[in-house]
Amino acid sequence: MKKVEAIIKPFKLDDVRESLAEIGITGMTVLEVKGFGRQKGHTELYRGAEYMVDFLPKVKIELVIQDELLDRAIEVIVDTARTGKIGDGKIFVTEIERVIRIRTGEENEEAV
Repeated sequence: MKKVEAIIKPFKLDDVRESLAEIGITGMTVLEVKGFGRQKGHTELYRGAEYMVDFLPKVKIELVIQDELLDRAIEVIVDTARTGKIGDGKIFVTEIERVIRIRTGEENEEAV
C-alpha cells in the first residue's frame, strides 16, 4: 500500500475529489495548509499599507491506496489539478507498512 499526499490549489479540490471517485477512490483526508515554494508569496494592500504574504493557502489531500491504483491516482490528480501556472502543487508517495481499522480490527487492504 502507498500513501499519496497531494498539495494543490484550493479551488481544484472538488474537481480532484470527483475525478478520484470516478476511478473508485472515495476515502481521503483533506487539510487546509499554507506554504510556499517557487511561488514565494505575494504582496497585498491592507488599509493603505502594502505587506508581504509569505504563506499561500493550499489544500493537502492524503490517500492510502493499493499499489495497483497508484499510477492511475497520480495521473488523475496531475491531470485534474494542473493549471499550467506556478503553484500547482506537488505529490509525495510513501510506503505504508500497516493499516488498522479501529472499529473492526481489520488490517491492511481490508481496512482501507
